[in-house]
Amino acid sequence: MLQPILHVLNTQRIVLASGSPRRKQILGNIGLKFEVIPSTFEENLDKSQFSHPSEYVKETARLKTLEVAKRLKNDERVPDLIVGADTVVAMDKNIYEKPKDKEDAKRMLRGFSGRSHTVHTGVVLVSPLTSNIIKSGCVCDGFRVNIFHEATDVIMTDMSEEIISSYIETGEPMDKAGGYGIQAIGGTLVTGIKGDYFNVMGFPLHNFSKQLYNLYKEL
Repeated sequence: MLQPILHVLNTQRIVLASGSPRRKQILGNIGLKFEVIPSTFEENLDKSQFSHPSEYVKETARLKTLEVAKRLKNDERVPDLIVGADTVVAMDKNIYEKPKDKEDAKRMLRGFSGRSHTVHTGVVLVSPLTSNIIKSGCVCDGFRVNIFHEATDVIMTDMSEEIISSYIETGEPMDKAGGYGIQAIGGTLVTGIKGDYFNVMGFPLHNFSKQLYNLYKEL
């Protein structure tokens, strides 16, 4: 989808404000040139203050991305576009992020066993006010900000204690929202999804590509 504008995108300084190896992989696989500069924003927002998980991930992603944008605003070459994201899992009005420890991962997976949950990702695109890339969206702290959200439903198989414990011992769940990774061993626990597969990995590739195409097609 980005092929018609890739020659323009690859003249830009694009920064991924995330240390997630999955997001780096997803964007790298489509031929996009970018730098990785992880955000140092402490993800400690009060979840109870948000009416829906989508609002929580969008605000967390906004603050993570703006932290990087502010840090780079005095660079010799200011980034043309900074991309940030945040992903959580939600079920029964509860929000699940990365497990704190193995017991927390067990608790999450026990709850997901044989049920459906939703993966939410908020994505934020930030550019300087002097840029003509983002023409709409809000102005925040001297930057133009565009925010969107993607949700994907995931159905998990019934999991015994043995399966859960064995999976956790692989170490895979510990750095992933909801305590599993669909792109690797955790994929064996998923019976189906409704929506964007890449969103479950942590980045909604199609929606991002559509947004980027609409921003750059007239440049």
